[in-house]
Amino acid sequence: MRRSGDPRPRALADDRTRAAAPTLLSIRSLLTVNLSPKIVSNMPTATTKSHDIIFLGGLTTECIIGIWDWERRVKQKIVLDIEMAADIRKAAASDHIDDTLDYKRVSKRLLQFVGDSQFQLVETLTERIAEIVVTEFDVPCVRVRLNKQGAIRGSRDVGILVERRREDYDRTQATQ
Repeated sequence: MRRSGDPRPRALADDRTRAAAPTLLSIRSLLTVNLSPKIVSNMPTATTKSHDIIFLGGLTTECIIGIWDWERRVKQKIVLDIEMAADIRKAAASDHIDDTLDYKRVSKRLLQFVGDSQFQLVETLTERIAEIVVTEFDVPCVRVRLNKQGAIRGSRDVGILVERRREDYDRTQATQ
C-alpha cells in the first residue's frame, strides 16, 4: 500500500503487494538474476510452445558424495530443486493423474537413486538426476539444482545447476 507522501509512482509503490503472488513469469524473472541469459532463455515459459512447469522444491536426502576420505564414509545432506517442463492442459481438463507427470513417482525415484548413489562429484550426480527425469519420465526439459549444504566452511549453500533437454540424451544414445 502506498504511503502518503511517497514520491514513487503508484506502480512502484504497489510492487510489494504484487510480489506476494508469484507467477510463472515472475519465477522465471527471479531465476534470471543469477543465471546466464542462454540458460534461462532455453527453459520453456508461458510464452513458448505450451510448456508449463511442474516443480519439486527442497527435496532432501542423504548420500555418499565427495572426493575426500571422510566424505566416502559419511552420508551428506543433499537438497534438490527440480523444474520439469510439461503440458498440463490434458490433466487439467480430465482431472486424472494418468494425464500428467506424477511428481510423487519422480520424487520417489530420485530419493531412491540419490540415497543409493556414491559419486565423487556433484556434477556427476546432478547429470544422472537430469538424465533420469528426462529419459524415464519423458520430460522434454528439466532444470536440476543440487545443493550440497555445508560443503564449504562459511558458505551455507554449494552446488550446481544444470538444464537438460530430451535432445541432449537422444544424441548421446544415437552415438553409442
